Amino acid sequence: MSSTNLAFWTVRPGYGELRPAPLRPPADGELRVRNLFGAVSRGSESLVFRGEVPESEYERMRAPFQEGDFPGPLKYGYIGVGVVEDGVGTAATALRGRTVFCLHPHQQRYVVPAGAVVPLPAGVPAARAVLAANLETAINACWDGVPALGDRIAVVGAGVVGSLVAWLCARLPGVELELIDTDPGRAGLAAALGLVHRLPEQARGNCDLVFHASGNPAGLVRALELAGQDATVVEMSWYGRRSAELPLGAAFHARRLRLQSSQVGRLPPPRSPRWDYRRRMELALALLVDPRLDALISGETDFTDLPALMQRLAEAPAGALCERIRYASPST
Repeated sequence: MSSTNLAFWTVRPGYGELRPAPLRPPADGELRVRNLFGAVSRGSESLVFRGEVPESEYERMRAPFQEGDFPGPLKYGYIGVGVVEDGVGTAATALRGRTVFCLHPHQQRYVVPAGAVVPLPAGVPAARAVLAANLETAINACWDGVPALGDRIAVVGAGVVGSLVAWLCARLPGVELELIDTDPGRAGLAAALGLVHRLPEQARGNCDLVFHASGNPAGLVRALELAGQDATVVEMSWYGRRSAELPLGAAFHARRLRLQSSQVGRLPPPRSPRWDYRRRMELALALLVDPRLDALISGETDFTDLPALMQRLAEAPAGALCERIRYASPST
């Protein structure tokens, strides 16, 4: 197995396997990357693995360098941290030997344009850089929600993305923030990040801003309950083919609540004149210098065991956060 370049494919809903991935030489302006670490973005990748992407979202849900089509077989994923082994052209050769992040499906080695990778900044280890895609999502959510100095903020859902949103917002002076989750075990994670954990029934209401990232419609209902008069609720969860039933006939209108969707695939309009996706990724990588974020890594699995890992994650095991993938170097 080590002598073959392998990639992970979802063959059919609920079943994946490793398949050989032909590796051509880099052309001008391209480079070859050998992955060191990857990670599974549990929310969206589990929906893809289970075949729960609605047909209307097939195009919008495509990942960079994806092969195949929904519902499968397809090669999917978007978290890879590796070393540039080779390149052709000025930009590519300048990156030889650098450790880089790339939005690429799970694969041992791959060839991409030089502009598709972002070098890791000093002080950010490759093993932690797998959080970059999730942190990028959290940054986008903060731009959508616009947290301000002194705000009372609730984040419902202490998964990786929700915890990162809470960690970002808590850096603002004067912010009163609670990270809310039904799992009492998340208190340890919150403490490691310098945050306060609350069970849903313990959470303080009358919030200026609420983020929902639990992936459960019941969490969104609780988020609406915690929002104060004229407050904003930022919905980060995506339910695939499921629907979310909300009590909009209660006090939603009387309290003039604003329900704002957030999705990492688009930059918020106020940012788009000055920001692009690369600048946003560079910001995410720079913020990963904080070693406290290692608390978001809940496990590490060898790449060869990824098919079994995807089956376990698709069942939504309690306590799972970021599951890091460790790549063994394939023989040359």
